[in-house]
Amino acid sequence: MKLIFMGTPDFSVGTLEALIGAGHEITLVVSQPDKPKGRGHELAPTPVKEVALKHGLKVFQPKKLRDPETVKVLENTPADAIVVIAFGQIVPPEILHMKKYGCINVHGSLLPKYRGAAPIQWAVIDGEKESGVTIMQMDEGLDTGDMLLKGSVPLDEKETSGSLFDKLSALGASLCVEALEKLEKGELKPEKQGETTTEYARMLTKEMGELDFSKDAAVLERLIRGLNPWPSAYTRLGDKTLKIWSADVCGREDQGAACGEITKVEKDAFYVACGKGSLKVTELQLQGKKRMDTAAFLRGYHLESGVRLGQAPEQER
Repeated sequence: MKLIFMGTPDFSVGTLEALIGAGHEITLVVSQPDKPKGRGHELAPTPVKEVALKHGLKVFQPKKLRDPETVKVLENTPADAIVVIAFGQIVPPEILHMKKYGCINVHGSLLPKYRGAAPIQWAVIDGEKESGVTIMQMDEGLDTGDMLLKGSVPLDEKETSGSLFDKLSALGASLCVEALEKLEKGELKPEKQGETTTEYARMLTKEMGELDFSKDAAVLERLIRGLNPWPSAYTRLGDKTLKIWSADVCGREDQGAACGEITKVEKDAFYVACGKGSLKVTELQLQGKKRMDTAAFLRGYHLESGVRLGQAPEQER
């Protein structure tokens, strides 16, 4: 097939590579505009743009898909279908139905579950046992189009959103190639989604990462994994931000401890009292320091039981 490919982040790269490897002709790659990055604020290409240029493909980076000029460029680009994966803008109706097979979306959830911007992270945060990818025929709703093909993967006990991203990126790439082949042969039967069983998978914010130790330890442990690697879960240790990258759920030995209080310090971990149970912190990052396991942290930082996380020093007194 001749394809227009629309995508921006790392999650999209595997699918672009797979389509090229399968022999499809990519007539245009559409990606978000370059953004300033690093201390020098120099413009950095998107991951999809980097791969496209490596393969000598034509790249188009419109500010808005709705602009008439953008629509005209896509209209004048020969293609049988438009493949969309994590592009970052809503695709307007005039583009959705522009090509013979319309717009084919690679979505990182088992629709109708987890429609929205952050399906992978919310699957981890909510404690789902499996996730997957849905190849969908896009319509004017938000992730509501007919389903063409699905594939699932189990979530490991210590799955993070980062590790699940990698799994679903690879799965999405192979499913997209398979779906396009079957679509061209007329072997796919579109399936209506019906009602979703989960809330909209809303976009993540940094503020979501602040740990509320009055909640159950199991809930917080899933949040830690779901926000790893971005935006990360955090609390305060004295006057500094403390990111928690990994923790285990344990029973609560000291029932009289306040939520957020460190109840025990071992050589390779420390325990924090929660509303139910406690968190055994095994990997962390103190403000201004590198990410490290707790054993390395405790070799250079004296921590005692009774210290309460999440409070400024004046609140502890």
